[in-house]
Amino acid sequence: MTPETLGLLGIVSGLALLIWLAYRGWSVLLVAPAAALLASAFAGQPLLASWTQIFMGGAAGFVSQFFPIFLLGAVFGKLMDDSGSALAIARTLTDRLGRERAVLAVVLACALLTYGGVSLFVVAFVVVPVADALFRQANIPHRLIPATVALGAFTFTMTAMPGTPAIQNAIPMPYFGTTPFAAPGLGLIGAAIMLSFGLWWLSRVTRRARLRGEGYGPTSTSAVGTGDQLARERVTTTDTFDLAESARGHQSEALPPFWLAVLPMLVVVGINMAMSLAVLPGLQNGYLAERRWGATSLAAVGGIWAVATALLTAILVLVLVNRRRLPVLRKTINAGANASVLPSLNTASVVGFGAVIAALPAFALISAAFLAVGGGPLVSLAVATNVIAGITGSAAGGLMISLKALGGTYVALAAQAGIDPELMHRVAAIAAGGLSSLPHNGAVVTLLAISGATHRGSYRDVAIVMLIGTLLALGTIIVLGLTFGAF
Repeated sequence: MTPETLGLLGIVSGLALLIWLAYRGWSVLLVAPAAALLASAFAGQPLLASWTQIFMGGAAGFVSQFFPIFLLGAVFGKLMDDSGSALAIARTLTDRLGRERAVLAVVLACALLTYGGVSLFVVAFVVVPVADALFRQANIPHRLIPATVALGAFTFTMTAMPGTPAIQNAIPMPYFGTTPFAAPGLGLIGAAIMLSFGLWWLSRVTRRARLRGEGYGPTSTSAVGTGDQLARERVTTTDTFDLAESARGHQSEALPPFWLAVLPMLVVVGINMAMSLAVLPGLQNGYLAERRWGATSLAAVGGIWAVATALLTAILVLVLVNRRRLPVLRKTINAGANASVLPSLNTASVVGFGAVIAALPAFALISAAFLAVGGGPLVSLAVATNVIAGITGSAAGGLMISLKALGGTYVALAAQAGIDPELMHRVAAIAAGGLSSLPHNGAVVTLLAISGATHRGSYRDVAIVMLIGTLLALGTIIVLGLTFGAF
């Protein structure tokens, strides 16, 4: 057997071990280095050096770049939850739109919360009970709750909407020198496609269920408690919030008015935009080229600074306007901070695994296969990100691995082809939300459990709104981008 064949066999074996053990609840902190060492052993690479020099270097690089977003995002999400702001928004929208438009109400509630910076699974825990009551009143099948929540929380506001503070929108920024508002027009078009397609499909399924006489139907008990370790391990590679911390702190029984509840989220969007488009570009930043500041540039760090500043400002505003609703503020903030640690380290471990794989000689064959995909750098980037995110079952992990391994190559190819880096950013972000939604995805598994649903009853609709809608949007964005450029 040739060294190349052994190396490829090692990569496949490492991936299989990672997927199999992680899906069964083994900690990714242990599984990822074990899978990386298995792949290194097949390739005849030094094991300890692969672990301490390559794996840990990749993991540490991810943490050093993105932990501020994990930290501030988790604290903001916990404060929105404990202050009652998230629940106030969900109830107001569902009450205003009513049971006649139950699906639209749940989708918009999830979308508003996630675009405003609230963690995906804080949103899920808040909105699922509201959706359950609304669907029961409207006699809509309970099995459609996961797909409805997924459409609002896991699709267009995660990857397509310009300015979204989601980690999937932040990861491409250092590689392409872009901001969270990269290719805003194309992002809005992609978001509109995902939203309209998803609503059309859910409306179609609901209408057919009524024609068959299918009502709300039986439900199973939610399998996820805040201490459920299996759900905890699965979800922490797909979100910025550790479920174990959701019961800590104190949730306010007195909800704020709607306008006060949305104020912090408006701050996130407004400050993010101001920092990205006006404040940071106007600052003197030559000092960043010095070695003590990392010998970097504003293009590499400005996007992270903008999101971090927006979240920090929103946290301060949220605390000021809801101080009476946060009687144990220290515990709430500590719980949010603690909730950021496991997700960031788990995702970093997946990235470390990817760094080891990318360093193996056999990975050159895989890189060549991705780069040989027809259609140019945009199509190749979309395919590579989709495939790797699908294998790992993580949009953030897959996106980071693909850009860590091939980002420099894609930057060079885009420059040669005259492709705007903003277009590359938006394609990469949207692509991360495609095949990552396969059944082993932690977000999918945990959402089904939170909803008291099963793969058999609900996954088909989840996959259609997440996967098909995203691929339709991705294809459209690539065609428009190649025709008209970034806008």
